[in-house]
Amino acid sequence: MIEYIVIALLLLAAELVYFRIADKCNIIDKPNERSSHKTIVLRGGGIIFLISFWLWSLFFGFQYPWMLAAVTIVAGVSFIDDIHSLPDSVRLVAQFVSMGLLIWQLFCAAPDSVIGTSEWWVKILFILASLVVCVGATNIYNFMDGINGITAAYALAVLVPLALVNGSGLMANGFIEPSYLVVAIIGVLVFSIFNFRPKGKAKCFAGDVGSIGIAFILLFGIGMLIMATGDLTWLILLVVYGIDGCCTIVHRIMLHENLGEAHRKHAFQLMANELDMGHVTVTLIYMALQLVISLAMIYIVPNTILWHWIYAVAVMFLLVIAYVAFMRKYYHLHEEYLASLGK
Repeated sequence: MIEYIVIALLLLAAELVYFRIADKCNIIDKPNERSSHKTIVLRGGGIIFLISFWLWSLFFGFQYPWMLAAVTIVAGVSFIDDIHSLPDSVRLVAQFVSMGLLIWQLFCAAPDSVIGTSEWWVKILFILASLVVCVGATNIYNFMDGINGITAAYALAVLVPLALVNGSGLMANGFIEPSYLVVAIIGVLVFSIFNFRPKGKAKCFAGDVGSIGIAFILLFGIGMLIMATGDLTWLILLVVYGIDGCCTIVHRIMLHENLGEAHRKHAFQLMANELDMGHVTVTLIYMALQLVISLAMIYIVPNTILWHWIYAVAVMFLLVIAYVAFMRKYYHLHEEYLASLGK
């Protein structure tokens, strides 16, 4: 417990020091017509997630060195991108290299896992699929960082269920070092002090360094759970973001838009902007929805792979229907907004 208190105080101090550096170096986020904020805010406060991983390693031993290298590389490149925009190719190379290190750490940390003891071709398919899916999931997590508190709140909605599974009868010996999840939660809570606020009140934004950094931390936790169980349906811990992100990408493709350009077409952005719902309210809706889905998976759905798949498919189907219905009813408001800008 003492270690956790010390880590929390160090993270708080580190965040405050970063604010002074960001203010002095003009690391800021200026609003534009696609933004959900109207005032200049410090960018890159999510560097606290990388710092939390380093502190966890220092206090509890460097148990996941390849993962530490992965997060350091991808968060470092993302931080540079927050300051000076980098080419897409540079960011993608960094993400694929880092994700490769993350997957290697999964095999090193769980050599006796279901996947780790499979045939070589199963391992290769798992690695290739994991690279594509996880890099895609990382970018979706980054895309969803658009309003105050949503990155931190959603991270908690993933970390808490992971901690519950890790300490429950579902996993007799656990699937990951418990302190890994606890310190990650502490880092998210410290960041929330400055970001989980009403519109116009946030002290800082996570930036790419934060959203991509925490995405890697979450994906490693979920990956360890999948390795231990051989059950891919645990990806449902990210299903709300996944459906919103994927459906929005499909929608933009249908509109023949450049996927690399910034936009305000996610469901949560329409809620916060066109429907004028408070940032905290929208954030809590996403957080609560993911928590309900995850907790039902843990405590209500029978603990078999078959039932997990039935539940996962049903949840995804319902979320897609809800997304389509929401867009059909409210997307015209966004079109009116674009028309007012002459676009």
